[in-house]
Amino acid sequence: MIYFRVFVLSCILCLALPCESIAQKPTKAEKKAKRKAKKQEKINKGKLMIMPLAGPAYTPELEFTLAGGVMVSFKTNPKDSLIQRSSAPIMLGVSSTSAYFFGTKLTSFWKEDKIRIYADLNFKDMPDNYWGVGYDKDYHTEKTDSTTAYTRTWWQIYPKFLWQFKKNLFAGALIDFNYTKGSNASFGVANDPFYQEFNNKPFNSGLGFVFQYDSRDVPVNAWTGTFVELSVGFYGPYLGGENTYQVLTIDTRKYWSIKRKGQTIAVQLKGRFSNGDVPYGEMSQPGSPFDLRGYTWGRFRDESMIFAIVEYRLMFKKRDGSLSPHGVVGWLQVL
Repeated sequence: MIYFRVFVLSCILCLALPCESIAQKPTKAEKKAKRKAKKQEKINKGKLMIMPLAGPAYTPELEFTLAGGVMVSFKTNPKDSLIQRSSAPIMLGVSSTSAYFFGTKLTSFWKEDKIRIYADLNFKDMPDNYWGVGYDKDYHTEKTDSTTAYTRTWWQIYPKFLWQFKKNLFAGALIDFNYTKGSNASFGVANDPFYQEFNNKPFNSGLGFVFQYDSRDVPVNAWTGTFVELSVGFYGPYLGGENTYQVLTIDTRKYWSIKRKGQTIAVQLKGRFSNGDVPYGEMSQPGSPFDLRGYTWGRFRDESMIFAIVEYRLMFKKRDGSLSPHGVVGWLQVL
């Protein structure tokens, strides 16, 4: 009888243990909350974070593209609870036109935000089109394999170093190295006077100064505030450049958060003015990665450009009321 009782008790324990284990297994919601808390802890402590980025896209000149990379986020001083996190999205991609590209844009904050370092690094090799210089020529030149087609290789290294000398006021220097080389030029491109003059002088280098007023709450993704930047670049042979010219850029932006967080009105007015022996690759061109959406990069180019754009940005909400990483943008622009 004693052995029988021991056996029954053992069976009860064996059955109870799995039930207890199942009862303690965390639910999907608990796992999600744990991951979210762990992520927030890394953010609060300023730790390095690397998040994957991937997805399809479409641009008029590249057509359908498939890009992948990572978003690198970090604090230059994890002990500083007030300084913003620095970031650098790093992307690689290929397109349906057989183009391939690489790009990253560093935004970093140092020494209690007394120093800011921005840097654009880009490379692109792509079948492209060149319509010429000037609005009339660009507008009336037909896009064909014999009039506009060529292959463009382009890269740029463009860092800016800024020092905060007063609240929201920054001043500093810029360095720009860029290269634009055409090949496999069609008859129309090969006979363009600007292409003939500058295609064998593809490398440009310049130094300049930058002045900024920046009251944005989050510089990489502003909800409120104002941004004004004035920059002047002087390009010439002193750093190995092959062309001599100057570029003045004035960029003003204003942001309003409306109704609830996640809804933003953003307005930008920008002018870019160049002078001197400006190569065709360095002329102002709407549709580049740095200005207007929807235009084919290089469809219009000239020494100067002014445009305005108004955006409505909407971030979706999750079920718990927090903001989703996804959203939509609508815009109106004037060139």
